[in-house]
Amino acid sequence: MSDFDGQTALELFRAMLRIRLVEEAVALRYGELEMRCPIHLSVGQEAVAVGLCAELRRTDQVLSTHRCHAHYLAKGGDLRAMIAELYGRDAGCCGGRGGSMNLHDAEAGLLLSSPTIGSAIPVAVGAALAMRQAGQDGVAVTIFGDGAAEEGVLHEAMNFAALRSLPVLFVLENNLWSIVTTLEHRQPARPLTELARAHGIPAETVDGNDALAMRAAAARAVARGRRGDGPGFLVCDTYRLRDHCEHTLPLPEDAATRAERAAWREHCPIQRLRRPLLRSGALTEAMEEAMAVEILAEIEDAVAFARSAPFPTTAGVEETLYV
Repeated sequence: MSDFDGQTALELFRAMLRIRLVEEAVALRYGELEMRCPIHLSVGQEAVAVGLCAELRRTDQVLSTHRCHAHYLAKGGDLRAMIAELYGRDAGCCGGRGGSMNLHDAEAGLLLSSPTIGSAIPVAVGAALAMRQAGQDGVAVTIFGDGAAEEGVLHEAMNFAALRSLPVLFVLENNLWSIVTTLEHRQPARPLTELARAHGIPAETVDGNDALAMRAAAARAVARGRRGDGPGFLVCDTYRLRDHCEHTLPLPEDAATRAERAAWREHCPIQRLRRPLLRSGALTEAMEEAMAVEILAEIEDAVAFARSAPFPTTAGVEETLYV
């Protein structure tokens, strides 16, 4: 830990804590039945989003999945607009029409989130191609799960990205589960990095619950894209500590799954960074408490804003239809 950068680690810690507290608040309020959309939480996976987005500019484009809250917030998306979207209000980031799985913030560079498995992957390649054609040194990042890695569109996208040497980063959040089916029951025993290497794309496996390791890996891959050296691929090993979707589709309650969850709780990304921060003195319990109080106040403000905002009206329904 001699090269431990306390300030950088502290920033990553706060960003992860903010995401965790936001999602826990959402989970707590979801039972009130005012959020009428499916909710997929990233509890346990915060380090991937935070470490990755710490290396991105606002002008870089991120394309996410149905489990998009962490990516949206880490990229700088507006919390008020996000919560309003969950409540289906007109002030939401998609006008209250998209819900939890369709977050978007153009100013922050969160281009889109799509619940259709794998569908954002080729759009990211298109975004990277647009940047290249415009002479920009931006990077497009597509984040997807291990379930989406089984979609054929991933191979089509990687093939084209490699052929054109595009600045796109493929980030695979490997949380070991596709809804309620384990990775070992869906894929053969081989490194997921081989998916990318088959297309000649450099690939790396990262401890996705280590925010510092995640940021370092992202820095290498993003720098390669900016230099014009083509696409990259990161396999981020992590784990979701909640069910696939709130109030539905719980993970099996067998002994093996309970033990697996308990083991991964010991590797919680927030706690893993908290311990060295406390040892180094960069964080104190008083500082952590003050952080939490500030974040919780921000969440209460966002909820109050969302609840007071009007619902969309039928008058503007055609504004977002394309026929």
